[in-house]
Amino acid sequence: MPILFDWDSGNQFKNWQKHNVDSTECEQIFLINKANLKTYFDEKHSSVEQRWLALGVTENNRKLSVFFTIRDKQIRVISARDMSKKEKKLYEE
Repeated sequence: MPILFDWDSGNQFKNWQKHNVDSTECEQIFLINKANLKTYFDEKHSSVEQRWLALGVTENNRKLSVFFTIRDKQIRVISARDMSKKEKKLYEE
């Protein structure tokens, strides 16, 4: 089954402006290096809808943290940025 994405233009712009992460890089962690993708349920931010944190690496070895939800069987990215030190440690465990 193919992995599909649902992009919100406001979130795309925010991720680029704030963290210099574009949609292609976000998709790469789910598609290219998915064997090393780690996902965690984000209970703190899931009161309205279930949210998840994905930790993964792009084809250029950029370590990203991507917060997302699933809508209509599609990944909808909410926020994306470089991994924090704590997230890098969690990813490398």
